[in-house]
Amino acid sequence: MADLEENARRKAAGKKDILISPIAMEMVRQIDALFEIERTIAGLGAEERRAHRRQHSAPLVEALEVSMRDACAKLSRSHDLFKAMNYMLKRWPSFTRFLDDGRVCLSNNAAERALRGIALGRKSWLFCGSDRGGQRAAAMYSLIVTAKMNDVDPQAWLADVLSRIAAHPAHRLDELLPWNWAPRTGAAQAA
Repeated sequence: MADLEENARRKAAGKKDILISPIAMEMVRQIDALFEIERTIAGLGAEERRAHRRQHSAPLVEALEVSMRDACAKLSRSHDLFKAMNYMLKRWPSFTRFLDDGRVCLSNNAAERALRGIALGRKSWLFCGSDRGGQRAAAMYSLIVTAKMNDVDPQAWLADVLSRIAAHPAHRLDELLPWNWAPRTGAAQAA
């Protein structure tokens, strides 16, 4: 909507600024206020975040929706700003989901960072050798990401599990899953 960073880059390069709409600036200001609230509740429990959001963010979200609908009524349907705001308004229930669930983030940055490895590796994975090789690569990637999501070092987990899985009782394989795994102690490794 309002690319302030692009204007800063253009200014540093000695180029002319891009005209930024006052409407876009106002929408960005309102969204920034929501992110400021998020910074103040970072690290709180899900229920505390939900309560804080219901009290402080919900009125700002309502005002943002009204501002966007009013602005859209004044803009041409072909205007880029109208398209951007209309895109968000069509997805309003998804956007406002964070107000009702303290586990949900206002932004999707964490999800995008988690998917970055997939996007970067896509070209490499085209040449897994075969369909079966691709399936194995996908299984390994799933295991590694699952370990990371459970705050487990994937390399340590895989090395430990591979070293003891052959002798591990089949009815207790769930103990080796990343969310249940505990590294062996020095005495257990020696045995």
